[in-house]
Amino acid sequence: MAFDYDLFVIGGGSGGVRAARVSAQLGARVGLAEEYRMGGTCVIRGCVPKKLMVFASAYPDAIEDARAYGWQAEAGSFDWTAFKGKLHAELDRLEGLYRANAQKAGVTIHDARAMLVGPQRVRLASGEEFTAERILVATGGRPFVPGKWADLPVLTSNEIFHLEALPESILIIGGGFIACEFACILSGLGVKVTQFYRGAQILRGFDGEARGHLAEMMRERGIDLHVGTDPVEIEEAPGGLRVKDTGGHEQVFAQVMFATGRVPNTQDMGLEDAGVVLGRRGEIVVDEQSRTSAPGIHAVGDVTDRINLTPVAIREGQAFAEAVFGGKPVTADHELVASAVFTRPELGTIGLTEEEVRENEAVDIYAASFRAMHSAFAGRSDRVLMKLVVSRATQKVLGCHIVADNAGEMIQLAAIAIKMGATKADFDRTVAVHPTMAEELVTMKVPVRTFP
Repeated sequence: MAFDYDLFVIGGGSGGVRAARVSAQLGARVGLAEEYRMGGTCVIRGCVPKKLMVFASAYPDAIEDARAYGWQAEAGSFDWTAFKGKLHAELDRLEGLYRANAQKAGVTIHDARAMLVGPQRVRLASGEEFTAERILVATGGRPFVPGKWADLPVLTSNEIFHLEALPESILIIGGGFIACEFACILSGLGVKVTQFYRGAQILRGFDGEARGHLAEMMRERGIDLHVGTDPVEIEEAPGGLRVKDTGGHEQVFAQVMFATGRVPNTQDMGLEDAGVVLGRRGEIVVDEQSRTSAPGIHAVGDVTDRINLTPVAIREGQAFAEAVFGGKPVTADHELVASAVFTRPELGTIGLTEEEVRENEAVDIYAASFRAMHSAFAGRSDRVLMKLVVSRATQKVLGCHIVADNAGEMIQLAAIAIKMGATKADFDRTVAVHPTMAEELVTMKVPVRTFP
């Protein structure tokens, strides 16, 4: 059978574009369909615009610090309209680069929604149909809003970048990294922020000590954070939305944002009819080579719900292209993946948490909490946390957790050593760079806790 394409990719986000571009460079005839904008969640309504908002939100503290260091500086007011214009201009530029680089590699881009109409056939919303020897699904995920409130004028991380004006107050519902990041961003931009999380502590899955440390820092920055709390009633009211919580308290917020998780984009795509098995949350079930249960159909990125991080999706897309069209027996490595939560301060982490490891083997916990030189001089109460989780048997560093300004930058470098199997002795042999926050990682000599 003669196919229209060797590979057809559904989804123009980071993973899909990487797979398409590399496959085309390796000689494959590649088509790609994207229903919204090239670049996907990360570029258009995720990592990139969020990080630019993080930068914007940091300036009030920076200006306060400048005064403490002797500068005569005043913050003035924040111009959301001016910032938003520059923000979307930058997103337009990045989208153009994604499109141009894919086309330069030889990828044919279809600006339309696509669905499967068989194991080797796709149909576009325009009615066009194409056959492909292989199909790669890289449709990512979308924000989840509980059904009973889906018809209310609430926000998600999709809409937050398109606000006409910043609200005076906002309730953010959720305790994951998206909820916590936007709580810090909006608070830094002058919005009165309340955050509800139904669990006992924010950032489930991260190290417990780091979670508690960050929650304390967020409260000190003025975020009204309530754990063990959930909305039970939300209704429109003069001035915004009236919310009643599980404690019986009622309050009107100008805006309400749901950051209660994301779900894979697999609805109405014809996947099950094509023989693709989906998991409990709607994710595409794949093996280590990103193959689905249907021959010739693969999937990468958040739609598989493995590790939902942009760099992981890119690695999965690269591995797919090299394995299928480059003849290399490669798979994406999902072990010891570092990540960062861009709160104020940031949380950087790699490896096992104290809670994960201490039930399974003897470990030593090294930790230090202190005021950084820059903050202490400026009179800020922020405290840094540096933490290492070390196997007593092998002395390998199993986990590293940092809560500090620029923790994301620090954890990237620490991740290289930990990925290479560094031991506590390797850290100890490394001469400190002084004066820095990160020097604590190589100067902690005595465990603060041991298990058992």
